[in-house]
Amino acid sequence: MPYDLSIIIVNWNGGSLLTRCIETVVSSAPKVTYEIVIIDNASEDDSLAQLRANEVAASMLATQQLRIFINDENRGFGAANNQAFALTGSRYVFLLNLDTEVTPGAIDTLIEKLESDPSAGACGPKILNTDGSLQVSAYFNPPRAWHTVLSQLWLYHLLPRRLRGELLLGGHWNHDRQRYVPMLGGAAFMARREMIEQVGGFDERFHMYAEDNEWCWRITKSNWRLLFVPEAVVIHHGATSSIKRWTDDERLRVKLAAGFNFEHQALPRWRLAANQLANYLVVTAQIAKRRMLGIERPELKVIKEMHREHLKRSLRNHLPKKL
Repeated sequence: MPYDLSIIIVNWNGGSLLTRCIETVVSSAPKVTYEIVIIDNASEDDSLAQLRANEVAASMLATQQLRIFINDENRGFGAANNQAFALTGSRYVFLLNLDTEVTPGAIDTLIEKLESDPSAGACGPKILNTDGSLQVSAYFNPPRAWHTVLSQLWLYHLLPRRLRGELLLGGHWNHDRQRYVPMLGGAAFMARREMIEQVGGFDERFHMYAEDNEWCWRITKSNWRLLFVPEAVVIHHGATSSIKRWTDDERLRVKLAAGFNFEHQALPRWRLAANQLANYLVVTAQIAKRRMLGIERPELKVIKEMHREHLKRSLRNHLPKKL
């Protein structure tokens, strides 16, 4: 049976959160026909067993409205989503992190926005933390050196609040109105099949982190727009898989390395070097300030070390041939 919408969830040791995610999708089911496709990246926990034991999920499995595909290895977020793209043929796909909860009407609202705006290749909801606070999901992409300087050295205080939000997005913008943005976070991402067929899926060289930066960059380069839709709301627990996989130090290093690889791909060398220089100078200033106040932040030393190495590589043109 052809569906209008495929909801894609990549699972890796999701525990009970996976079942909870499915329950919220079903309780907030869209008006269009839909299926749920789970790509399991070689989980070692009982998340799939919990899901199969769930009455709602078991019923959907019986009708193949819920399909589960199990990989022999952890292929990463981007590759697993690409796998699901190839297994589905719906007009729309909704990428959903396993640790999200969909609120009533959110999916319908996102679909309606895409149907009413043919220039939009994808759209994203407002994302909230579990305590109801805003989770930042709209960013500039790729970043510029002046974004880093204004944001991290508190110079944004010199700008009127509304102006700083429009200039910097991210945490400076209150995510209160619909608008086109350069990047949407990947926790909940509604995409048009036509766009995927034209632009392609994720770059699988990005195993985890920055794959959404790279995809959004390629989408906008192909003259599709990304639409932020605050009327649609999704709750996101956040970072549950990466916490299980890496220590804080390891996760930070993986994230910074992925970000550098993305900028290397997207930016001319002078902008890549400018970004790394800005990051290095900013974190150096932050460390100096905290040292004066007697505050120790070990992670800042890791950030400084990595930006220094990335700066050297960009200046010497010793850049990776492969990501």
